[in-house]
Amino acid sequence: MSVDAPVDASVHAPAQDLSAFRALFRQHPAGVAVVTLDAGAGPAGFTATSLTSVSARPPLATFAIDRSASTWPHLRRAASVVVNLLGPGSEAIARRFATSGIDRFAPPTRWRRLPTGEPVLADAAHWLRAAITELIPVGDHHLVVLRIDEIDVGADGPGLVYHRGEFSVVPADA
Repeated sequence: MSVDAPVDASVHAPAQDLSAFRALFRQHPAGVAVVTLDAGAGPAGFTATSLTSVSARPPLATFAIDRSASTWPHLRRAASVVVNLLGPGSEAIARRFATSGIDRFAPPTRWRRLPTGEPVLADAAHWLRAAITELIPVGDHHLVVLRIDEIDVGADGPGLVYHRGEFSVVPADA
């Protein structure tokens, strides 16, 4: 396959390959973020472990969202998002935003609106506000491309990661 060839999303791996795929990525620690937005129907958000920086010039990042996710209908109408990077003590908020069928912004969630209207979590270790520049269908997900417009870097400290189905903290000096 050529590097420039598009991925054929209609090709599905056998079930045993899907199990191996999931097992492999359970072994790969991923940073934990909560993506928040408001497309005009009230705040929405979800936990993401797929955040990746893409470019420094211009500053771009991506994350992926499953098309069956409850937040997808809101996200596809949104112009911008806030990516809240989580640190120690944020496991409960990560779990809350990974749970469907609840009001994720109800207490005990602490949040506020930025002057631009997006919701930001009060307990985020760091956050960035970004414009959505592209929604690219990839398999059963969409890859969301972000242009970073504002960054809030909090105090240096440990980061929250997801590994082997559990949340844990990676020391800042690791």
